[in-house]
Amino acid sequence: MRMTSLAALLALGVATATLPACASNDPAPAFQPGVSAAPKPLPTGNQGEAPTGRDGLGGPGASASPKPADKVLAAGNPNGKAAVPAEARAVDTSKPTRTIGTGTPASCTSAAVVQAVAAGGVITFNCGPAPVAIKMTATAKVRNANGPKVVLDGGGKVTLSGQGKRRILYMNTCDEAQGWTTSHCQNQDHPQLTVQNLTFADGNSTGDEAEGGGGGAIFVRGGRFKVVNSRFVRNRCDRTGPDLGGAAIRVLSQHDNKPVYVVSSTFGGASGQGGSCSNGGALSSIGVSWVVLNSVLSHNEAIGNGANPAKSGTPGGGSGGAIYCDGNEFTVRIAGTIIENNKANEGGGAVFFVSNNRTGTMKIENSTLRRNPSGKFETSGFPGIFFLGARNPTVTNSKLS
Repeated sequence: MRMTSLAALLALGVATATLPACASNDPAPAFQPGVSAAPKPLPTGNQGEAPTGRDGLGGPGASASPKPADKVLAAGNPNGKAAVPAEARAVDTSKPTRTIGTGTPASCTSAAVVQAVAAGGVITFNCGPAPVAIKMTATAKVRNANGPKVVLDGGGKVTLSGQGKRRILYMNTCDEAQGWTTSHCQNQDHPQLTVQNLTFADGNSTGDEAEGGGGGAIFVRGGRFKVVNSRFVRNRCDRTGPDLGGAAIRVLSQHDNKPVYVVSSTFGGASGQGGSCSNGGALSSIGVSWVVLNSVLSHNEAIGNGANPAKSGTPGGGSGGAIYCDGNEFTVRIAGTIIENNKANEGGGAVFFVSNNRTGTMKIENSTLRRNPSGKFETSGFPGIFFLGARNPTVTNSKLS
């Protein structure tokens, strides 16, 4: 929704955001990956863990960290008890389609990641026993014909670093360059992208205007997408703009409006580790439903100013310190999750939720939302939240302060 002030935000009849149409089938060209297929399965360490170290990275050789980390850290909220449905759980990667690396940090390169993601399938890493960070020199892009499933599993020891220069991962079913596979790209059931047991660090999509921008670490449009046992630290997207967002993740459209699942994952997690963008310091979407389970979103910020649309004399933005959701009919469910110490220059220090046609709903269950200041506006009785939808958010066994 595009509004200019709190008063305007309460008005009706605002035009909704629109997405470009999709052309007809366009077969993808053949691709010759430089990554081995069907290798021997590799032990991946503890599920749901990620590299540590002072800067959140780790590992020698290909690592962007100044020194190797000696252990891995768990992602998500360890005290979260929300039940995780089968479709939201980690994918079995015991029999991978391909493996990145041959047992050393030096063998785990940006080029190998780009090739493996383009080739698709179930992808694991063999970078040696220590945590490792791979400096991405190009964005890894999903080829739409190489599905239906694309799974990227870091085994709890791999960080993909955008080096503060680029987006890390990209999937777009309506991007001609990645190959059209249906005549209804905005609503197709593939590819189904899963990222699990990974850390995404220092992604930056600033200046990338494709599909409106946003998505500092990951951008997704179409198909299905889920995140399991992963960490997102220090990701960025454009500092201003009325509707772009998602320092960590930006999603536009999912098949049949099925939700994006975020499970046992951390966005920020400590001072200096959070994401920063005009809107949505962690997550951002238009017309997309979310289910966020047993996760932590903290120290993220929405730093734009002027709201949406931008007030006269301002560049716009500044809403949804952690989560920014816009569109018509969609839902958000937050369960077993901690959202704290996020902030927004305009509205919704924790969550900004605007359903343009007032059909959207939000549920908060067994969660804690605290210390999420909203610079200019939020919904009375719901600290840190600005909400316009079918009815007030349903809050069960949760604390908002």
